[in-house]
Amino acid sequence: MSNLYKSLKATFKSVILKLKSIKFSNSPPICKHKKNKMELDVLVFGSSNIDYITYVNDLPRSGETVFAMHRERCYGGKGANQCVAAAKLGARCALISKLGNDKLGAEYLEYLKELEINVDHVEMMDGQSTGLTEINVAENAQNMNIVLSGANLMLKATDASNAKKLFRHSKVLLCQLETDEKAVLYALNHFKGVSILNASPAHPDMNLELIKAPTILCCNRLEAAQLTNREQIDSLQDAKAAATDLIEMGAKSVIITMGDMGAIYLSSSEPDLCTQCPAAPVRYLADTSGASDAFLGSLAYHISIYPNLIRESHIIAANICAAYAVGHRGTQPSFPGPELFQERLCQFDPLYYIIEDDTGRDLNAAAPAEKTVTAPVAAAEPAPVVAPIAEPATTTSPEPITTAEEIPAALADPRATGSPAAMIVSAGVAVPAAVTAAKTTPASGKKAAAQISNVNQMLKTSIESSHSKHFNHQ
Repeated sequence: MSNLYKSLKATFKSVILKLKSIKFSNSPPICKHKKNKMELDVLVFGSSNIDYITYVNDLPRSGETVFAMHRERCYGGKGANQCVAAAKLGARCALISKLGNDKLGAEYLEYLKELEINVDHVEMMDGQSTGLTEINVAENAQNMNIVLSGANLMLKATDASNAKKLFRHSKVLLCQLETDEKAVLYALNHFKGVSILNASPAHPDMNLELIKAPTILCCNRLEAAQLTNREQIDSLQDAKAAATDLIEMGAKSVIITMGDMGAIYLSSSEPDLCTQCPAAPVRYLADTSGASDAFLGSLAYHISIYPNLIRESHIIAANICAAYAVGHRGTQPSFPGPELFQERLCQFDPLYYIIEDDTGRDLNAAAPAEKTVTAPVAAAEPAPVVAPIAEPATTTSPEPITTAEEIPAALADPRATGSPAAMIVSAGVAVPAAVTAAKTTPASGKKAAAQISNVNQMLKTSIESSHSKHFNHQ
């Protein structure tokens, strides 16, 4: 009975989504609706660092010396990264942050202005150096980071209270934990719109109020394990259990990014309905250091532009941005711009799965299905995968529901260094979620899913790499 109940809820979600997409189809592009100059899409309260990225064959072990192949410098810091990620997609953004009163800080401030980000509350601090991050990236795209906070430690609650106008006129607030936690909590508690906390870096004794305060708590599998006192999170069942624990700890809703398994979502309003949004395909792994920030910036952007769509729609769009970043080197230079997507990508039915209660079956292994396989186009630029931390794995998404039409099966890109399959849906055979669920979901309600009707067209579109301004040094 519970499975049928879950299926009916998923079907209801899909019906609502379909009605919204019909309404939008006769309206002008939403990204051009901004008329109020005071109105902001995304407000970011967080850190700004200079990233020094060193590329090596393998990450060094304790006491080991390795030789680097290349080193570059670019703008970073989780707060500024996520702000830039949203701005490059077309969001009207503002940043509340601290920079050192030094040459690097002055250059960073000018760079943010060139991106048309509101920097009225980005302050250069006398006697403080601009924050620095040392990032080492191995050939398999694994990375390790060391952060020197510098001026970021000067970001306080008073900076949030001094930016009352920004708080009143912003749709989405995005925070992280690279700055003072008390200041972050103050900002979250005084924002009236949708707030997102990227719980990174996380630690087990983090103030529980930080878990309760945001509308959405977002973390990767490692951070989720730390917050719930687990050794590790390897499977979707593990992630669902961790998300359930976070909901019980007071979180309103939780997103856990799972690398090449995509992301899972759970809301306190529907605690028995945990969904998985599969990762988008990646041609090859170049650098995962900016993927999580690309995900968060895209998530905030799509929530601000399409606030009435279901959360799975926003997550799928964020997965695509993260995968794009994984296939490009650097942090901010790897973020996609608006030319990557068709307009209204977020309005199409998202592909997602219900993660059922543990029945003894491995939910990470997809059962064979008789489906027509559509090969990816060789010339296509990579469409992104949500891989805040890319990890080698041999698991794939759970078994999707089947339809009367032949829908392409999950495809694994052989160039993705062993990454598991990502779903590619043919636009010609995509079926609205409500119709699909109504026609094919058995009485036991095993799975409910929706199809993205324009994914293949997007994947086949030739896209250019991002042209963000940054500086490189050998």
